[in-house]
Amino acid sequence: MRSFRSLVSLLLLVLAAAVQAISSNGGNRLLVILEDVANKDGYSKFIGDLEGRGFDIAYETPKSESLHLFHLGERSYDHILLFPTKSKGLGPNLTPSILLQFINAQGNILLALSGSTPVPSTLVSLLLEFDIHLPADRQSLVVDHFNYDTVSAAEKHDVLLLPTPGPLRSDYKDLFSLPSPDARDGSARDRETPGTLAFPNGIGHSLGNGPLLAPILRAPSTSYSYSPKDEPEALDDLFASGAQLSLVSALQARNSARFTVVGSADMLSDKWFDATVKKAGEKNSVTTRNRDFAKAVSGWTFNEIGVLRVNWVEHHLNEQGLSNASNPKIYRIKSDVTYSISLSEYSWDKYIPFTVPENDELQLEFSMLSPFYRLKLSPTISSEDSTTYSVSFKLPDQHGIFNFLVNYKRPFLSNVFEKNTVSVRHNAHNEWDRSFVISGAWPWIAGIAVTVTGWLGFCALWLYSAPPATGESKKKQ
Repeated sequence: MRSFRSLVSLLLLVLAAAVQAISSNGGNRLLVILEDVANKDGYSKFIGDLEGRGFDIAYETPKSESLHLFHLGERSYDHILLFPTKSKGLGPNLTPSILLQFINAQGNILLALSGSTPVPSTLVSLLLEFDIHLPADRQSLVVDHFNYDTVSAAEKHDVLLLPTPGPLRSDYKDLFSLPSPDARDGSARDRETPGTLAFPNGIGHSLGNGPLLAPILRAPSTSYSYSPKDEPEALDDLFASGAQLSLVSALQARNSARFTVVGSADMLSDKWFDATVKKAGEKNSVTTRNRDFAKAVSGWTFNEIGVLRVNWVEHHLNEQGLSNASNPKIYRIKSDVTYSISLSEYSWDKYIPFTVPENDELQLEFSMLSPFYRLKLSPTISSEDSTTYSVSFKLPDQHGIFNFLVNYKRPFLSNVFEKNTVSVRHNAHNEWDRSFVISGAWPWIAGIAVTVTGWLGFCALWLYSAPPATGESKKKQ
């Protein structure tokens, strides 16, 4: 009987570990939507890489009657991969409202577009919800007469050759710089000599000013959006050009759900994975890095990289002679306090210590209605899978309800929002400093002492200095 219980306990432990592993990266249920399921053969390498990373893939067409993103109010899938379709709409089960509901339920979507077919009106409406804009004809190509492949696009110049992207800013996490060709496992990175990406037959889009949007891959300054149907005179009124055009963009919702737009589905196809190309004006041919880039983009979208986890939060008194218990509900004004938070970052198949970018800061706010303090959290302890950030400070001379708040929101990293509410009280009557300790009170104490001493001396003189009795007073008696 005991062995049976031990076996059941072991199975439950293994099951819990499996559930934790699956939920740590947002789940592995992936829905791939294609115009025809047979079209998946053109993306066999990309889909094979996804299967090799543990995704459970289901294939559907846009207007399939069996397609349902929700069942009994819960998501049926964790991620969606949308390839180009020729339909004007995506059917009743893929309306903009349902797709938005899927993102609000923390589902992730990777959308691939193509210049060969117009973008369905459903997706145009969905993109407008995110402040992402497409050309009016919904299929204008991105053309560049300087950065094109002379082998496959010698005349149309619609196959752009671009360097692999780096970080948007020096204080942003760099998740899309590709590993060097000699270290494809990501153990080493070659930032000095970026690889080449092929962007064939793609649609550019422009981004609004929303704080949740971030470009991953921008168009070169010499590129522009062009529709073969337009008259030559229409070139004076371009949709966008240069850096205004985003080729691959990302949106991370406030609930950390992720939505990525890839302007060229062909760059995910087998043809352009590790293809040999030759840039205009160059003598040597190079091999594209589309496969590595597709892995990075899909990995970010499907929560395989850039996912932060809060392991624990602790705050306590930092004073000698006191108990200094963890996470008390009440503090005293002007007390010394230490706050610590442990963070991990999920990277492909395991958690690693989270490191704040060089020019960025992880900050703690100690606030009531507005921050009283905004302090930098510094790394203090690092382990194999986490980093602890801490800061010590003195509480303000103000009583009330305060919050320890860490609100860390950066592009390409899941949001960290940790709020702990505590009360800060006045000093109790027996906690104030005694007057003889305060040097400014010494003149008043001396004055009181002089007054008391003088009064006692006066009373003594009055009592022991009575006038002598006289004769007249005796006769009256």
